[in-house]
Formats: sequence, C-alpha cells, structure tokens
Amino acid sequence: MRLLLITLLPLYSFAVLATCPDYLNVTLRKLHSQDSINLCQLTAGKPVLIVNTASHCGFTPQFKALETLHKHYKDKGLVVLGFPSNDFRQEASDEAKTAKVCYVNYGVTFTMLSPSSVTGDQANAVFKYLATKAEAPKWNFYKYLVSADGSSVKAFASATEPNSDSLLQAIDDLL
Repeated sequence: MRLLLITLLPLYSFAVLATCPDYLNVTLRKLHSQDSINLCQLTAGKPVLIVNTASHCGFTPQFKALETLHKHYKDKGLVVLGFPSNDFRQEASDEAKTAKVCYVNYGVTFTMLSPSSVTGDQANAVFKYLATKAEAPKWNFYKYLVSADGSSVKAFASATEPNSDSLLQAIDDLL
C-alpha cells in the first residue's frame, strides 16, 4: 500500500498543476522565511481570498478580521493569502517588522507571502492577473475573491471590512 501511495503522489501533483489557473502557477517565498510555497498546491480546487496588505496603514487592523474569517472558512475550503506591499508607501522596510505586525500583533495564521509589488509593471503575477479580471488595487487591503478555477474575480475596496455582509455573502456563494 505504501509503495502504491508513493507512486501515485507524483500523479496527484501533476493533476493539481494541470488544473491550476495560470496566475497561481507560481512558487513564492513565505513572509520572513526561507520556505517557499507553491500556490497551486496550496489552493488546489479551492476559492481564494487575496489581500494586498501593509503594516503601517489605517486599514492594518483588518488583519484581525481577516484572521477570524480565515479560521471560520478554512475547513469549508477558503484559502486566504496576504501579499504585503509597499506600493502605497505604508509597508515596513524590514521584512522582520512586517512579520511582527502580522504574526505577533495580529496573530495571523493564514499564508502571508514575502513583500512584492501589486500595481503597475512591477506587480507580481497574481496581481497582474487580478488587474485584468477586476482592477488593480487602489490602496492597501484591497480584497479579491477568486473562484476555484480562477474564472470569477470579485474585488472589494479597502474600506470593505472582512466581516462585511457583502464579502461574507460572496464567500458563501462560492462555497
């Protein structure tokens, strides 16, 4: 049985990658870590809530509600991804400080990735895709709810709280 399972693992990985939307077919480094994560493997067949974050923004307290949302929906299939960015000049220049804000100050357990650009020509592949399906973020804590196959993207402005009725209803509709 063990041999069969080991033999099937590469096939499973191939199947996950074969059905992965192109925009998630990337491996990125986790926040303040040497570890990297393949977004296809993390999100395989699941809807995703993607948020561009910043440590020194008036919306930074939304981390708490994002964490609550993550804990409530993770077993139902939702994946929450945080992308710190200094595109709006409100991110810490030191990645360790960004990690402290997320992990220590707000107790974030959902996946946070290393800082990257989310707007313009320098935007990472995920945000380039989101800009074509919805719009580029206009500020920190823009939220994008993406269907499991990547075909449907709904954008929510920074002022939309993670526990707002509109966002929760959209998540429930996808699940």
